[in-house]
Amino acid sequence: MTTHEPGARPQAGRLTYLSDDDAAALYAAALEIVADIGMRVHQTEALELLRAAGCEVVEPDLVRIPCELVERARASAPAAIEVFDRGGEPAMTLGGYASYFGTGSDLMSTYDLETGEHRRSALADVCRAARLVDALPNLDFVMSSAYPNDVEPRRNHLESFRAMVKHTTKPLVVTCGGLDDLRIMWEVAGALRGGGEDLRAKPYFTVYAEPTSPLRHPTDSLDKLLFCADRGIPVIYSPAPLAGGTAPLTPAGHVAQGTAESLFGLVIHQLRRPGAPFIFGMGPAVLDMGTMQSSYNAPEYLAALLGAVGMARWLDLPNWGYGATSDAQLVDAQAGMEIAELALLCMTAGSNLNHDVGYLDFGLTASLELVVIVDEYLSMNRRILGGIDVTPETLALDAVRQVGPGGDFLASRHTARHVRTAQWRPTILNRQGRPRWEEEGGLDLRERARRKALELLARHEPAPLDPDIAERVDALVDGFEPRA
Repeated sequence: MTTHEPGARPQAGRLTYLSDDDAAALYAAALEIVADIGMRVHQTEALELLRAAGCEVVEPDLVRIPCELVERARASAPAAIEVFDRGGEPAMTLGGYASYFGTGSDLMSTYDLETGEHRRSALADVCRAARLVDALPNLDFVMSSAYPNDVEPRRNHLESFRAMVKHTTKPLVVTCGGLDDLRIMWEVAGALRGGGEDLRAKPYFTVYAEPTSPLRHPTDSLDKLLFCADRGIPVIYSPAPLAGGTAPLTPAGHVAQGTAESLFGLVIHQLRRPGAPFIFGMGPAVLDMGTMQSSYNAPEYLAALLGAVGMARWLDLPNWGYGATSDAQLVDAQAGMEIAELALLCMTAGSNLNHDVGYLDFGLTASLELVVIVDEYLSMNRRILGGIDVTPETLALDAVRQVGPGGDFLASRHTARHVRTAQWRPTILNRQGRPRWEEEGGLDLRERARRKALELLARHEPAPLDPDIAERVDALVDGFEPRA
């Protein structure tokens, strides 16, 4: 149950996609990949951790992990992870059926809100996206959304991080180039909290890292994994196996391989620090054999994603998910259909940390209009999935008795008591008849969303950083010297 669902029944509207037998078979297949086939490990510390734990290391770097080590890692990893906002207030509890949504990262192109132009993204777009999400009540965390093409490449992750810190109070999910910029992010977050141990107790940001499919764990990914384990930073270790390209074409094989690759990282992570917060996941992209295009919204993608979410529930691990993306080139009926399908499936399946809100064009273009539309969609469906509150007051028998046969409830005191709470109210969806709709300009949903985004950006200012902390943040970021 999420924080957005007061009074919700624990199983209201919940989807179970995998049977226990299917989940067990997928897990057995994943264990066979981990224990018998093995994976390449390209980072020395991780390789030595695995060797010391009794793993078979075939020179120079092929590692097979015994099944008992996977079981031990599953037992030590937390089933729930608390994440806090910039000010240290509780924001998300990852695990179970809690479902949270946020933007994605590093989109090379953006649809300009004012002109509609499809253009290269810039650092100003990172600021704008963060500020918009800060104003939208149904989006729970922030990623950079845009890739800052106007920033020197070795500084882009860190500059995006600073922009997000300054333009939203919501928790962050970050990408980073390597240990150099990740360390600065950790120092910045420590400055916000008052120190590294306070940050460990109240994590502010989550780090995204991924192995390379098929079955390889590169140095930079494992550097991040171990750094996060040591400092208690929640870390996502989610492969992106491409069905038909870097993974089997069939959804079962796709999910089995992705599960194995994430669990392999879990073992390394828990060997380093048992109990450190780890987020299981899989980016189940599909290579369309008709177009050779990688799809975010093919039915097979959705099936594999639900399979991965089902495995997370079965393994009792928090999961990394995908929410409200579209392969469409612009905000149109296809985009609406695809974001609705993906978002509702993730909500009902209990996918925990769902990113990429606002993605169009196969994950290449950002749309802030789409972000606003998704916020409205989440609001509506969180209301539905909150279930029906059944109490003597809501059953309204006294009101029915008072009105009696043939009466009406417009003047009922019961109606007056509930008129502000019993019905959900949209902000951009049309609930007017045609004459009123025409009087208001005859706007479609995309234009309503665009105008709402511009209005929010014009009037919303996130809570500012304390001046001393802001100065410290700038000093840390400005002093960063990326390696050549």
